[in-house]
Amino acid sequence: MAEQRWTVSRRSMLRGAAAVGFATATGGIGAGRAGANPGGPRVAVLGGGVAGLTAAHELAERGFQVTVYERRALGGKARSIPVPGTGSGGRPDLPGEHGFRFFPGFYQHIPDTMRRIPFAGNANGVWNNLITVSEARFARRDGDDFRFPLGRRAKIEPTPQAFQETVGAALATALKMPAAEGLYFANRLLVYNTSSDARRLGQWEHMSWFDYVGGHRRSHEFRALISRALTSIMVAAKEDIASVRTIGNMGEQFLGNPFEVGNDGALDRVLNGPTNAAWIDPWTHRLSELGVRFAMGAEVRGLDVRDRRITAARIVDNGVQRTIDADYFVVALPAEQARTLWSPDVLAVRPELAAMDRLFVDWMAGIQFYLRTPSTISRGHTAYVDAPWSLTSISQNQLWTSKLTEFGDGTVQDCLSVDISDWNTPGVLYGKTAKECTHQEIAREVWAQMRAHVGDAVRDDALHSWFLDPGISWQGGRNSNADPLLINTAGSWECRPEPHGALENLFLAGDYVRTNVDLATMEGANESARAAVNALLEVAGSNAPRCRKYTMYRAAELEPLRLLDADRYATGQPNLFDTPL
Repeated sequence: MAEQRWTVSRRSMLRGAAAVGFATATGGIGAGRAGANPGGPRVAVLGGGVAGLTAAHELAERGFQVTVYERRALGGKARSIPVPGTGSGGRPDLPGEHGFRFFPGFYQHIPDTMRRIPFAGNANGVWNNLITVSEARFARRDGDDFRFPLGRRAKIEPTPQAFQETVGAALATALKMPAAEGLYFANRLLVYNTSSDARRLGQWEHMSWFDYVGGHRRSHEFRALISRALTSIMVAAKEDIASVRTIGNMGEQFLGNPFEVGNDGALDRVLNGPTNAAWIDPWTHRLSELGVRFAMGAEVRGLDVRDRRITAARIVDNGVQRTIDADYFVVALPAEQARTLWSPDVLAVRPELAAMDRLFVDWMAGIQFYLRTPSTISRGHTAYVDAPWSLTSISQNQLWTSKLTEFGDGTVQDCLSVDISDWNTPGVLYGKTAKECTHQEIAREVWAQMRAHVGDAVRDDALHSWFLDPGISWQGGRNSNADPLLINTAGSWECRPEPHGALENLFLAGDYVRTNVDLATMEGANESARAAVNALLEVAGSNAPRCRKYTMYRAAELEPLRLLDADRYATGQPNLFDTPL
């Protein structure tokens, strides 16, 4: 990006002059070009996950001096994690992770950032490391399973009847369920796709997805496949508490957009290697080139407030307590950490942040099984439909350009990366929840639940070793989780803040901030950071270009029906297609 000019008020210039003295006295922290962007305002980005790195990227490209403060590891929950002590013979350690990465085609903000991260041999940078997954498998414990081909399907005629009949028949056939239930679910999609914004926010935001699809009145197959499995494999959500608005938005992208109109790429994409090698490490290298500095081991403990501004952030920096000064502060921490910073002084100026205490977080973490033989479970993601712990997996060696034999001791030929989405339901081996199981018991339990679904596709003699997300720690007879996941619940939109408010120099970035994607995802984190940076540019009086923002697909052919629905909702009438089937 060409160098941008920006303007600031005299007050900002005076604050910047004082800051130069502070920075000179402290000497600065972390890596990066010395003196990069020396005339730019200083921004402290608190948190080095996807939101924090995105904010740093956008700000550095626009001439700001940026320091990222991170207590553990850059990349947050998106990073890959070396399995300590597994490398030998000059090979690196086996790659582990919090959970497998998934980049739907409707993601727009993350791919845009990826294109601006150079990667050797790639014309479009890191973006070229995304590859298409061709199928999803829905494995059953006591019934027929099926493989769902991904990719563009025949375009649906833009009429309500054609939509219901085509989508309903496709689902009923693919999922081997009664035609009437396929038609019913297609109707639920049609109702949402033709709902106005007012109804989506006023009605569907406050109803759970399970109630919306009438899960309690439908067959076991419908509940298992439509209500639960599609929800967990597509958006890592919980159907009984997630809102219709959240799941409906995703259904509009996955099932209501069969021709992938407006998508950045194929419906289902993954990286072609460990996340750090394929994305995070090139990203942080690029940020260092742009002058971003990184302060590792820095844990944020509080914010000091005076005259409706943040005057300093209090941190523990590798065991030493101190304060940091900046012109602007971007809090890019997860929701459960960010809300601990909302002191009475903060809430006195931004009282709406108190509602964040009602945001719900739960556990979703991964375990990797390293195999001595290649896995043949699926050419893409697999959902274990009847697994008590709501498991999904992907076998990685078939998708990676760097093969797993290049890691560890050289004998690992595949990695089955598994996400555990339900930590609160008893398992089949020990009768305990995942939260109550030791790490060894978790590994055995997950393995048993997968074998119950796919049999000898996972063989005991093929298992080399396993690695559980290190954020899960065993303490006092129970697990704790350092990295819980924000779970969208019905009615939670009103608890989610805007990126900027009455505290002049405080900006919020994270998947809990109000975004268009409206889901706890990497895409939401990236989108929120762009919104925070745009708000910061306004406050700073900068004339630099604003960060690009994207909207999600909506079938243009259905827009007249949404306009009609706006009138119906305003007069208390249901959606035109919301009738019993």
